[in-house]
Amino acid sequence: QVQLTESGGGSVQAGDSLRLSCAVSGRTFYSPTMGWFRQAAGKERDFVAAIRWSGGNTYYADSVKGRFTISRDTAKNTVYLQVNSLKPDDTAVYYCAASKYYLGDDSGMKNLYDYWGQGTQVTVSS
Repeated sequence: QVQLTESGGGSVQAGDSLRLSCAVSGRTFYSPTMGWFRQAAGKERDFVAAIRWSGGNTYYADSVKGRFTISRDTAKNTVYLQVNSLKPDDTAVYYCAASKYYLGDDSGMKNLYDYWGQGTQVTVSS
């Protein structure tokens, strides 16, 4: 059983930064693709960023390019999302997800992910 646990969310002002973490645990874990998604109140869950576990290839939604950075620490089995220059539109619950496959250019498709965390709330006020 793979478990994903997000942390690092909070209430911040516009322009602030946060670092979200996703700790992965389980008896055996190998997930070629790790992703971050977000869901604002009343809206669909949208892709934010993804990373290839081996090799570190990264993928981003256009709306966050240049502001968000995804990374991973293979020794700690943890994926990070550095979120900078936050805007009120970034307010959402941020979810970590893991896929059993390398998704490549399909990393933005949420239905291809096998495991999900419970989410961490990010609230940005103006």
